[in-house]
Amino acid sequence: MVTSWEWGDPKKYLHDLIASDRRNPTVNANGPVYGSPEYATDLMPILDPRTHKVTTFKMPVRDADTPEALGPGHAAQIKPMAPSPYWGDEKIWDTKANNHNAMFDKKGRVWLTANVRGLDNPAFCKKGSDHPSAKVFPLERSSRQVTVLDPKTMKYTFLDTCFGTHHPQFGYDANDTLWLSGTGPVAGWVDTKMFDETGDAAKSQGWSPFVLDTNANGKRDEFVEPNEPVDPAKDKRIVPGSGPYAVMPSPVDGSIWYTVGVFGGTPAVLRFDPATGLSEVFNVPLPAYGIRGGDIDKNGVVWASLASGHLASFDRRKCKGPLNGPNATGAHCPEGWSFYQYPGPGFQGIGENSAESSYYTWVDQHNTFGLGENIPMSTANLNDGLVALKDGKMIVLRVPYPLGFYAKGFDGRIDDANAGWKGRGLWTTSGDRTPWLMEGGKGSLPRVVHFQLRPDPLAH
Repeated sequence: MVTSWEWGDPKKYLHDLIASDRRNPTVNANGPVYGSPEYATDLMPILDPRTHKVTTFKMPVRDADTPEALGPGHAAQIKPMAPSPYWGDEKIWDTKANNHNAMFDKKGRVWLTANVRGLDNPAFCKKGSDHPSAKVFPLERSSRQVTVLDPKTMKYTFLDTCFGTHHPQFGYDANDTLWLSGTGPVAGWVDTKMFDETGDAAKSQGWSPFVLDTNANGKRDEFVEPNEPVDPAKDKRIVPGSGPYAVMPSPVDGSIWYTVGVFGGTPAVLRFDPATGLSEVFNVPLPAYGIRGGDIDKNGVVWASLASGHLASFDRRKCKGPLNGPNATGAHCPEGWSFYQYPGPGFQGIGENSAESSYYTWVDQHNTFGLGENIPMSTANLNDGLVALKDGKMIVLRVPYPLGFYAKGFDGRIDDANAGWKGRGLWTTSGDRTPWLMEGGKGSLPRVVHFQLRPDPLAH
């Protein structure tokens, strides 16, 4: 069953929404869902699905001189490059907060990747600082930082990070560490327990360069730089293409996984071990190619959307050769990969394929939808909905109206575990940047969509 609400503004768009804690999907049961409008606006739409009412919260920035999050250093221009057939020369986006994504914690607070200030970092991030992470790898600039919204009081708190942010995900450790993507050449994290106790943003954060254990001694040593050849006596720092895109804390061993090489460089998944500071990288092997959003299942297997029309999985346990040493630089474990073709027609002349270009993949670890636990699902962007992999078969969840539904991510929530199918569901929002191109045309609003799985068509 598909239930849809309108929210937002016809000139704006929503990148994503959040409904619950990824680790415990009963958090915020029956509660509001919160939208992330990214470059469009500072007005966060909030839908209460019980009353069908939409309200907004204006996300502030800490520094009064914070510029709009448009232009150099951002993915959106300050002014339109050409007149729009719909809006002419009107400048319709105006955000400073630039909230890309959000995540619930176990207390029911919403943690956002959003701007606190402009691009220039504070002194504690830079060379000459005594911050432990800055001593190893100083950072001069960051695009987006971290903020926190407490829905009970609507208090909005700023947490200035030295690294950029994009997607947030909580780890499974006692400190509720928040791991971020969009961090560029480093892994970046926030100890939220420490921040709650001290309010000290500098003390509560850390970051680390990505270093391969090419000398195979199991610890991080002196390393050569990315533009230098491998030295068997040293480790090697890498910059994984355009940096981390999806971030995935493992519930199995505490490692942190990323999809990397999304916008440039070699498509791969990267594993960072917080205990050693060492990384491993595993390139997507041909004939598959391209990578975007990904997630991890309860067994530590990584799943990701590929540009080749596949849902991919990577299982590190299948690797036959050494995971460190001078040859463990990305192409050393093709046997860890498996590929599942998305449904839909393909391109002619290149063999069996799907033209589906999925944006993001998410794993339903806790059976929030009803297909079972540990079910990988993807946005089905050319199929107007979502798609799930169940027992080797692809199941398409399509939004029948309005045509043109395009999601960039989704979330699952259990409102009532004892209510059968009615107490479970997936939440998503139309994530395209042009809602006026959906069926309905100019004036159409972005949409929230709730997917629920009836056991049979006549189930009550």
